[in-house]
Amino acid sequence: MNPLDKVIITAAVVGAEVMKEHNPHVPYTPDEIADEVARAHQAGASVAHIHARRSDGTPTQDRKIYQQIIEKIKERCDIIIQVSTGGAVGMSPAERIQPLELHPEMGTLTTGSVNFGEDIFANSFNDLKIFAQKFQEYRVKPECEIFEVGMISNALKLVKLGLLHPPLHFDFVMGVPGGIPATPKNLLHLVEQIPEGSTWTVAGIGRWQLPMAAHALLWGGHVRVGFEDNLFYEKGILATSNAQLVERVVRLAREIGRDIASPDEARKILHIQQS
Repeated sequence: MNPLDKVIITAAVVGAEVMKEHNPHVPYTPDEIADEVARAHQAGASVAHIHARRSDGTPTQDRKIYQQIIEKIKERCDIIIQVSTGGAVGMSPAERIQPLELHPEMGTLTTGSVNFGEDIFANSFNDLKIFAQKFQEYRVKPECEIFEVGMISNALKLVKLGLLHPPLHFDFVMGVPGGIPATPKNLLHLVEQIPEGSTWTVAGIGRWQLPMAAHALLWGGHVRVGFEDNLFYEKGILATSNAQLVERVVRLAREIGRDIASPDEARKILHIQQS
């Protein structure tokens, strides 16, 4: 198999909203997060999408806490570390951008605003330009997070301004209340809007995680799973780890003849410049 056809699995191990009250296996501390990442890597994940938490579980974009998490992950495994610049609803752009200062290999860049349940996740276009400039300054590969189809247009406008550089990588986040619904037709529509040569991942929220993953595997895309997006293994049964969700995608991929990308193979597929 061509290495470029291999599946990149991203493990979104914690997020900013889910708590131990929702699933006792949700990690909070740097050690807990790093342990979850290491288990997900062992199961087949080549990218770790991370948020930071304080010891009580509240979300934070504190640079120092991210640094602890990153150092502890690197002690345990070689995996592409992808920090969040989304943080949590209500955080300021200056607060959200802190983790980029650590020069991770990747970071998420949400290219627009979206209703997020009863809240609004706000990203003015001026803020997007500032974020994109920081990605360039710190030499971090952006993953364009897409909650609505118009966000693709914003990403392409940033390309025209010279603030993003092809080939782009997109993450279609589908099924968030207020965002684009998670349906095969909508996923196909998103895929058809991105430039030729781009790569894409899909993150289905809640019960949509598995069906969206299956369609991505069939259509040549990549897959994100994990506690940030879904706490359950099946209806009414909580997942015991992020690794359990990764393992299922590995099995599905192999059943349809797609191999799993290692972190180094993922770096080549995503055009990440290694220092």
